[in-house]
Amino acid sequence: MAGKLHQIFSRGSERKRAGSDAVLARLSEALFVETLRRYMADLPPQQTGWLAGARDPAVGAALAHMHRAPECPWTIASLAQQVGVSRSVLVERFRQYLGEPPITYLSRWRLQLGARMLTSTSFSVARISGDVGYESEPAFNRAFKREFGAPPARFRMRARLEQRAVRIT
Repeated sequence: MAGKLHQIFSRGSERKRAGSDAVLARLSEALFVETLRRYMADLPPQQTGWLAGARDPAVGAALAHMHRAPECPWTIASLAQQVGVSRSVLVERFRQYLGEPPITYLSRWRLQLGARMLTSTSFSVARISGDVGYESEPAFNRAFKREFGAPPARFRMRARLEQRAVRIT
């Protein structure tokens, strides 16, 4: 698709126009977003999962808040207040679409962000734990080990060794 767009965009010119790559990138993003919107709109009402949850006004808004600011000390009450529903409605809809309560989802999201930061930055584990919303490094370490089977420092070391092995081969 991107190749076709590039042909259409640069038709009639052998050399690239200034900014053509940037315009092509934005156009590709817009097409992807529109495709995703149409897919979500066509999901059956009984559909579950992240995309179906994102389509629900309350769950979608709560997900946006959690993804935008995972470091915030979110509670069920504060999320429900932000999205304009009761705590019980928010928990019920989260369970319906995502199969877990909002705070459980948030914890897993924070750990995923932490894992990504461990493999892509040289930040200390203490800094990462704070950046993803943990009040203490030991709490982050315990939760991380439960989720990934290894403490953060070992996870980072293993990931770096794997990255080096991939580069060598």
